[in-house]
Amino acid sequence: MEGKKTILNHRWFLYLTEFFAGMGVMAVELGASRLLAPYFSSSQIVWTIIIGTIMIAMALGNLYGGRTADKNADPARLYRRILIASVWIAAIPLAGKYIILAITGLLIVSVNTNLLIWAAFLACMVIFVFPLFLLGTVTPSLTKYATTSLDSNASVVGTLGAANTIGSILGTFLPTFVTIPAAGTAVTFLIFSGILLIIALAYFISTKSGKRLAAVAAVLFILCSVFGNKDDFAFWEKDLVYEGESVYNYLQVHDTPDMTYLCNNVLFGVQSVKLKHADLTGLYYDYALAAPAIAGISEKEDPRILILGMGTGTYAGLLEQYFPEASVTGVEIDEKITRLARDFFDMPEDIPVITYDGRAYLNCVDDKYDVIFVDAYQDITIPFQMSSKEFFTLVHDHLKDDGVMAVNICMRSDEEGNINEYLADTISSVFSEVAMVDVKGTTNRELFATDDTGLNARLLKGIEGIDHERLCALMTDVEANLKPYEAGNRVFTDDKAPVELLGMQVIDSLIQGELGHYKELYKEGGFKAILGEV
Repeated sequence: MEGKKTILNHRWFLYLTEFFAGMGVMAVELGASRLLAPYFSSSQIVWTIIIGTIMIAMALGNLYGGRTADKNADPARLYRRILIASVWIAAIPLAGKYIILAITGLLIVSVNTNLLIWAAFLACMVIFVFPLFLLGTVTPSLTKYATTSLDSNASVVGTLGAANTIGSILGTFLPTFVTIPAAGTAVTFLIFSGILLIIALAYFISTKSGKRLAAVAAVLFILCSVFGNKDDFAFWEKDLVYEGESVYNYLQVHDTPDMTYLCNNVLFGVQSVKLKHADLTGLYYDYALAAPAIAGISEKEDPRILILGMGTGTYAGLLEQYFPEASVTGVEIDEKITRLARDFFDMPEDIPVITYDGRAYLNCVDDKYDVIFVDAYQDITIPFQMSSKEFFTLVHDHLKDDGVMAVNICMRSDEEGNINEYLADTISSVFSEVAMVDVKGTTNRELFATDDTGLNARLLKGIEGIDHERLCALMTDVEANLKPYEAGNRVFTDDKAPVELLGMQVIDSLIQGELGHYKELYKEGGFKAILGEV
């Protein structure tokens, strides 16, 4: 840095480099969660994998950066690493989804347990470790270049640390509240990789060196920007009418000749559905209509129903059709889902939807309801705060004396100690009577809970007030298969609710069951046999 005048003679540029490096690391971390969520969920397990792999990368980068800076103090080496990292990050939207699917496909035929955990971990290692390892070299390298005297080295290191921290703060808030909701995950990666690219290019332009490398990096960045700026995670789907992101979710709306449905995840499950040529859906929404029947809605004056997890309003629409005397209120944390419900799913305009977390909403109101339907559990994500004894106590306190809670459990399992037993035991610790019924042809299980005895008898009485032949027949079948639950002592609390681990175990079991046929094909004829079957 001495002698020859370069941009590094201005210490502010070193601090600026540190600032944007810190911003880039956090932006990539937030982007990583959104890139992986459509395939593996956004559970605490996935976040742990992301944070753990990134910390590994940063630690190795710190070690390598410090040692190489001591051996060779040429700043060009650092800015080449930043240049390479920026291009790699820019390529993530273009190549990341293919890498995820390739890794998952390979593990399907080679791993028997914890498929999603291994797939998420390996995807993180392949996609994110290298660029963040390179960015991890920034701080020790800049410390070498910025420190000119032992008398001021502590203040220089402190300033670099402050610049990195402030950049990290902005790199945390901007993607979450600005770039991802406004422009999507792909563009977010491109924005922050572009900033890193500009920093590196500024160095090489000022030193009039590395022209070829800088030109190649700029061209690659442009190509990645042109071909990778779309958030088409489910790129093989042909019936999408909407694909986008919100603050909380990756969202896709499918439209087929028979139905319109919403997915929050590329690989697993349907979250909401609207059939075009049938009154009933044939899914768990129909079974959940047993709750207002049990509560005797048809015989009550001004009955009230609350839906926690409104989605696109499928259940609300059924309630309006079959129990029009009830006043229905929905709570949905994701406002964009509510907008999609109005645009694509014909959700009735007269049904109010509050944009709020379900538990937080109960904490804010004193209203009592005849029925509360908890439908906030997705296939691979169960919010722990809506699975604990404290939450179900809150639901209990907002029900009328003869009120009924219904819960949609979307991962049915009969294994000992599965998450369904934990949820049922937890609910049984609050309500005096709990019963469950399996939804035919799906992995869903509907749970009903009340303090008023005789669930089956109350359902039979409620069926008498239903003036619809198909619904009466379904409710009769539900009653015949509605079994009282014998409670154990597995209780979730706010302090201890390992829903992610238990949920992953059930999903793993379901996946292995579904993939058994393909594993046999692989054993017999390898990937060619699988491709032939597909």
